[in-house]
Parts: sequence; structure tokens; C-alpha cells
Amino acid sequence: MVTFKSVAPSFVVADVVATAEYYRDVLGFEILGYFADPPVFAMVSRGGVEMHFGKADGDPQPSNLQFREISSDAYVWVDDVEALYEEFNASGADVIEGPTRRIYDCVEMEVRDCNGFKLVFSQG
Repeated sequence: MVTFKSVAPSFVVADVVATAEYYRDVLGFEILGYFADPPVFAMVSRGGVEMHFGKADGDPQPSNLQFREISSDAYVWVDDVEALYEEFNASGADVIEGPTRRIYDCVEMEVRDCNGFKLVFSQG
């Protein structure tokens, strides 16, 4: 049987460099690389999580929030959401909702990135 190892959400954005730098400077990711000149694709990682950004040919993709109010664009499991909350507050991240215990026994924090995508960081 095949074992799945990880997944990398891929967002279509207006500016891949600005997005990768935001993820590095505000959310603590490492920039893995840019592709083409000028860049049309970028990859970032933090721990075992990777995010990919592709340059939009026209309008960038909308957040899932435009289609469903309580949705998210990426759901990331972490081992200490409280510490991450403190880190993100210190770095100026747009924290939509601080750590909140959900009925399904996870503690979640919601963050909006520089493109309006909603990232949920969860411990549970």
C-alpha cells in the first residue's frame, strides 16, 4: 500500500516574491526558491509544511472565504498553538481569531495572509 507523506497547498497570487517574503518575515517560513526570472513560482517551508505560490496570469485566485464564510484555505497542524499565537502577534501577523477550543477538541488560531487567504493553525 502507498503511504501518503505530505501535501503542499498551492495558491495563485499576484506577486510570488512579496508573498514568499511575507511568509518568511511574518509567519516564520524559509524560502526554498523562486523559479524563472522574473519569478513566476515560489516555495516556502516551515517544519514539515510547504506552501507553493504561482503567479496569476490574470486575477489571483480568491480565498475560499468568498464562497463559504467559515471555510479556510489551508489547515496546518502544530504542536503548540499558544506559542505560535505569541510569535505571530509579535511579528505583526493578521490574527483573525486567537487560540479557541472547538467542539471537535482542537485548539485553533486563524490568520489571514497578505493575499487574504485564511490559514488555520490547529493543535489537538
